[in-house]
Amino acid sequence: MKPVLLAIILRQLTGRGSCILALLALALCWSIEARAADKKIVLVAGHPSHGPGDHEFNAGVQLLHDCLRNVPGVTSVFYLNGWPKEARAFDGADTILFFMDGGAGHPIVEDDHLRIIGDLMKKGVGLACVHYAVEVPKDKGGPELLDWIGGYYEDRWSTNPHWEADIKSLPNHPITRGVKPFRIRDEWYYNIRFRPEMKGVTPILVAKPDDETRQGKSSSPRGPYPHVVAASGREEVLAWAVERPGGGRGFGFTGAHTHRNWGNENFRKIVLNALLWTAHVEVPANGVECALTDEDLKKNLDPKGTGK
Repeated sequence: MKPVLLAIILRQLTGRGSCILALLALALCWSIEARAADKKIVLVAGHPSHGPGDHEFNAGVQLLHDCLRNVPGVTSVFYLNGWPKEARAFDGADTILFFMDGGAGHPIVEDDHLRIIGDLMKKGVGLACVHYAVEVPKDKGGPELLDWIGGYYEDRWSTNPHWEADIKSLPNHPITRGVKPFRIRDEWYYNIRFRPEMKGVTPILVAKPDDETRQGKSSSPRGPYPHVVAASGREEVLAWAVERPGGGRGFGFTGAHTHRNWGNENFRKIVLNALLWTAHVEVPANGVECALTDEDLKKNLDPKGTGK
């Protein structure tokens, strides 16, 4: 609230002898100013896809939103079922998260959306892409994601088997604060198409697929891919961070095919920390704390039937 308007309100209230109302008005103004200074995180979920418990985009972003509610200095909003219909959805955004189906049908490559997001990236807005949202066509979206988040899933170059990733160690980075090594099964993508020589890219989660996983029998399209098999024994980057020239930040996370994995504190905290970091919010020493129950994980699931 502008100081002149505040002064007028206070004069009117105190002129009536209402000190209590004046103090309440002052407190309200301080609250409004504090919220206006918050960093805005915009969470965008895709349309329902896959069977029950998988690709639960709408439930996932609402879960993240609930976890962010009590984080000081942050305001989050979410949009469900695809690209926001609200024309001003990204106004004032400090970072944007996309959690949705990707590939040729990725909402980010439709209409003039690459231009819209590109203009925001030029202003230093952060960007986080989760799971299928890291996949875009090589010739439309690929160059942009290389710039904005440092890498992307490239069809038939990258691979997407279901496997148990053993995260044995973590780098010293704000995104890893409070995160401990963990092991979890998911559809972890790897062999991501990164910038040449990984320029500016910081690996956040790294694990080593075994040889059976590299055969890609659960991949789509089904493997094996000779270049993936030939890299046997190599550690693969499953999540990463980028700081762009001009101050913008990007984050890619290949897990979260399986909704119940949000129940793992370390898995969840990586993404929550990344949202703060990409929004230029100081990540707490122990990361973003958010306790979830089994009932919390069942909230807002899409009505997908039995999946049979």
